[in-house]
Amino acid sequence: MNRNAALSAHMNPILEHNRRAWDERARQGKRFAQPATEADFDDPMKTMDGPGWLGEVRDKRVLCLGAGGGRHGPLLANLGACVTVVDISPAMLELDREIAVARGLQISTVEASIDDLSVLHDAEYEIVIQPVSTCYVPDIQRVYREVARVTQPGAIYSSRHKQPTSLQVGLVPVPAGFIIGEPYYLNGPLSPSQQVGPHREQGAMEFLHRWGDLLGGLCQSGFVLEDVLEPKFGDPVAQPGTFEYRGHYIPPYIQFKARRTDAVVKSEAEVWTPDV
Repeated sequence: MNRNAALSAHMNPILEHNRRAWDERARQGKRFAQPATEADFDDPMKTMDGPGWLGEVRDKRVLCLGAGGGRHGPLLANLGACVTVVDISPAMLELDREIAVARGLQISTVEASIDDLSVLHDAEYEIVIQPVSTCYVPDIQRVYREVARVTQPGAIYSSRHKQPTSLQVGLVPVPAGFIIGEPYYLNGPLSPSQQVGPHREQGAMEFLHRWGDLLGGLCQSGFVLEDVLEPKFGDPVAQPGTFEYRGHYIPPYIQFKARRTDAVVKSEAEVWTPDV
């Protein structure tokens, strides 16, 4: 059994739904499914690490988690990092492989869910970079525990997440302001009726993770939080009904820099073993 077959054998309906959704987004070249440009390769760290959190990446073992799409992995590999890209979507991973071949880069791609990294070894990585992706799984702490398991003590974990309030509110305001249309204490996926605009990915199943889960779950999983960033996407003169106008009132993302401690963390996922 290969790694992709192992994933398919354990696929649940949520993962299967999101795999199909991201395969389709990759085929259509939607947002977050657009490979790195020549301008990105001219200054990879500006594109990949605006806050300057990662430091020198050459010869470092780097995990790009939930980061298919031909962007993060190729840019880091171009800087000399030993890169593994994990994504649920084969079509997103194919974009990484295409860029790698075109530029002569070495990248390992693994089709897996971000909350089940059982195909990866313990303490394997020195850096983990994770773009927005935790909203596509119901239990964020499973993600954190898996990242903790596959990272070395002292490893850097840079992750970006959707802010809870941003997932509660639609794109278009009413005269009195923005309406909270989703409960904060929500069990289960968000309503697809709110999936209009770039703050949501149409077709994907998304979950709201509360602040206690985003921050507390990280600390409980063997990480120390070192920095927090709210990337600015707002524009006070933007037209109402646009992502930029909404972002002036409701920040869409939060970004964490965390460092792995030496606490022992065991995986809750089933360990994958090859057929013999």
